Amino acid sequence: MANLFESQMLGGTVSLKNRIVMPPMTRTRTSEGDIPNQLMATYYGQRAGAGLIVAEVADVAPSSNGYAMTPGIYTQAQLQGWRLVTDEVHRKDGTIFLQIWHVGRMAHPSLMPNGEAPWGVTEARAEGSDVFAHDAEGKLGYMRAGTPRRLETEEVSALVGTFAQAFANARQAGFDGVELHAANGYLFDQFMNSVLNTRTDRYGGGSVEDRTRFLMEAVDAAVRELGPGRVGVRLAPFGTFNSMPEDPLAEETLLYLAEQLGRRGVAYMHLVYELMPKGNMESATFEKLHLDHAVLAKVRAAFPGAIIWCGGFTSREGAQDALDTGLVDLIAFGRPFIGNPDLPERLRHGWPIAVADRSTYYTRRGEVGYTDFPAYRIESAACEAA
Repeated sequence: MANLFESQMLGGTVSLKNRIVMPPMTRTRTSEGDIPNQLMATYYGQRAGAGLIVAEVADVAPSSNGYAMTPGIYTQAQLQGWRLVTDEVHRKDGTIFLQIWHVGRMAHPSLMPNGEAPWGVTEARAEGSDVFAHDAEGKLGYMRAGTPRRLETEEVSALVGTFAQAFANARQAGFDGVELHAANGYLFDQFMNSVLNTRTDRYGGGSVEDRTRFLMEAVDAAVRELGPGRVGVRLAPFGTFNSMPEDPLAEETLLYLAEQLGRRGVAYMHLVYELMPKGNMESATFEKLHLDHAVLAKVRAAFPGAIIWCGGFTSREGAQDALDTGLVDLIAFGRPFIGNPDLPERLRHGWPIAVADRSTYYTRRGEVGYTDFPAYRIESAACEAA
């Protein structure tokens, strides 16, 4: 059986020093212009003990901006900012991929170029979901996602080219690979949902081939740019976050993707099944749920790459139990990485796991709740015990 602390070769190309993944977590600490900065470099460098870091999701274009103060990967200034991050992680002997997205309908006109409508698979609005944007007075806060306009067929094809440029930019910025964010109700997920996608063109929801076409074309572009062992895909096949309707064909789509991604040599599938009820990033509650083992076994049989399991892991024992099923290869710890920059060492040695104050997650107050968490010190613990 795999051990949580043993190395893993990802896609036959990237060597990971352990099987612990730091998944992408939006933290809203960019500089003006959605530019990564030295503070972010410090944050990721502190956590380079993870086998794999997947950096917070980056916008492929201004039209993809669904949350204020999240980074982009489309300007030279952003690339230079990301280079600070990748250089620091590599200096600490870490491995880092960049998650890349387009939010689709999960945006607001105040964040869109020239105040235009968000881009959607259809005109259907995410009626019960919020984005972090500017209100009528210019103040930042949570507000309902805007009503989208339906993308034309040629616009979807052009967007694949936009993603291709983002992948090239990620390579130039020094990332070891990329992860396509095809989960949680964002644009790829919107296309793949057979209920939401009522289009009748070649990206329509009438067949599994058509509703996954946009994602597959983007994956092909990523593999061409970076190589097959440096591309991952994140999926939440049964999720309903961001007002996504329940999809009766979700399992069919998941297994089709497993087969197709395997054929393309994709390094990993990053699977998350966390139901997040109504609310925004700060108020939503996370329920610990995982894919049914029977479904996961089907994915394992269809997909030859690595599988990352994400969804509420907080302990060494729980992570090792998941590895012991033989169904997954890597375990993602989300929120524990916020307050524990040295999380892999704490897990290895059984040291206490700190719990970060949730009110600081998105404070945008510099290092507070971000880079001010200390590594565990045995000497300090001994003094406290005495």
